[in-house]
Amino acid sequence: MLPGDDLLVTVEAHLLSALGADSGRATVSFVGVDRIDVLRFGPADDGSTTYATLGMSRRPMVDPLLVAPDVTEGPRAELLLRTDAPRDTVLRSLAVLAATPAVEGLVVRPGATIRLGRPLWDGAAASAVLVGEPEAVPDLDLGADRGVVRFLPVEPV
Repeated sequence: MLPGDDLLVTVEAHLLSALGADSGRATVSFVGVDRIDVLRFGPADDGSTTYATLGMSRRPMVDPLLVAPDVTEGPRAELLLRTDAPRDTVLRSLAVLAATPAVEGLVVRPGATIRLGRPLWDGAAASAVLVGEPEAVPDLDLGADRGVVRFLPVEPV
């Protein structure tokens, strides 16, 4: 079990309570970065599908400009993407976005734009996302020692 995996069990249970049972998942690994899972929820009655990352919140995000950052303090988040139909080729792109804090030192917050440099999914015109304010899944309070996990929606741009 990786450090932080116990936290991810709690985060996953929170996602399942808010979005219902997942209809699939994928695990993506990158060299030097802990694995990222992407869960699929749906399709819903309206045909939409929601994808959620699981693994980004394993460690707090740290501002790379700090000279001596405290790696135990900082915001935690997971990403949510809602599509009009199942778009499973988005799984790798979401994992890349979720790995951005570990790879590039980016602290992902509402209002941020993250560029991928390639389409989000096969046939998509969008190659970036705009991070929004949490709405579909409420924040998860992990207690004083671990802080809060926010579930940030991303909108293709």
